[in-house]
Amino acid sequence: MNAKKIFGLLLLTFGIGIVFGVAYAYAQPERAGDYVLRLANELGGLSPNPFDNFVRIFTHNASVALLVLVSGLFFGLGPWVMMFFNGAVVGIVAGVFVRHGFPVEKIVLGLVPHGVVEIPAFVLAGTAGVLWYRSIRNSEEPAKGFKEGMKTALKLYGLTLIMLLLAAFIEAYITPKVAGL
Repeated sequence: MNAKKIFGLLLLTFGIGIVFGVAYAYAQPERAGDYVLRLANELGGLSPNPFDNFVRIFTHNASVALLVLVSGLFFGLGPWVMMFFNGAVVGIVAGVFVRHGFPVEKIVLGLVPHGVVEIPAFVLAGTAGVLWYRSIRNSEEPAKGFKEGMKTALKLYGLTLIMLLLAAFIEAYITPKVAGL
């Protein structure tokens, strides 16, 4: 399976996670609501200073992307699980907000401006992890495959970081204005 196919399937996995998350929010509204409250408490509130939000968003997302990448070393399965789970979280949060009467347009405007860059960045990190694992598995010399796979993975992670910088900028400075948050 080539990188483009892995990327597409990981993106699809994220989308399936969203569907499951929304379904869960409707099937288990109390549990989903409790989960969203716990998540909000863990993440904390936004700062009135957009630069502080930018730094916090970027550092959080860069560490999550690194975790997604490294999880690929677990038999190539980690990114699939993480993309599904992260999609489910987005679905649960969106489902809870919709159930509580929050306008769908505001949810979309709160997610799409930065999400069109951020989600592919996470998918790219996952693709890098899967490719790294496959490089090890397919090499006659696993140490050589590890090293070659790591070079590819780190190049893709570098691109992921650039994408996440852009996404964090959009999320901190543009999304709040567009979504009226």
